[in-house]
Amino acid sequence: MPLSQPTPRKEVHTRTITLRGYERADGHYDIEAQLTDTKTYGFQSEHRGEVTPGTPLHGMWMRMTVDERLNILECEAATDYSPYALCPSAAPNFASLAGLRIRPGFLKEAGSRVGGIVGCTHLRELLQQMATTAFQTVQPARARRRPETDGHIEGKQAERPAILNTCIAYGTDSPVVRKLWPHLYTGPANEDVTAAEPVS
Repeated sequence: MPLSQPTPRKEVHTRTITLRGYERADGHYDIEAQLTDTKTYGFQSEHRGEVTPGTPLHGMWMRMTVDERLNILECEAATDYSPYALCPSAAPNFASLAGLRIRPGFLKEAGSRVGGIVGCTHLRELLQQMATTAFQTVQPARARRRPETDGHIEGKQAERPAILNTCIAYGTDSPVVRKLWPHLYTGPANEDVTAAEPVS
């Protein structure tokens, strides 16, 4: 369902973020992100001169290589377009994310390594989206290879999957949780479980 009809307006700024997950031949996974900011008008930049309409103000890339348990094996970032000449020097610092695991608390741990003046706001903004893309890439691949799991973080029999209460679908009172983890369900006994069926 589309959004409602907007008030008359004109476009001035576009941010495009593209994320892709790849299964590698060596059994690991690459998660790649690209962020681009453009304006519909030209402007003068002290460091770049004239920036014409549609020319990126920000243009950044990041690749994270993870294993099946979402441990980050390598991280590489690059800045092709930035408002200041100094900005690209933050990209190599994102290699320090190697060794972290994507799990609850990941963003806080990542912030301790690439936060503040050693990092880049826009590259850091990609991390949450890359984490969820990693989950969406790795878990279905795990489930295909190990049918005893259901594609969720630790499978149906987990004591308390980390994904619980992270959104409306995984709230402990939802029909999805009733279906996947009935021992953790806290909603009404007459909940309609058909709402838990995946959308085709």
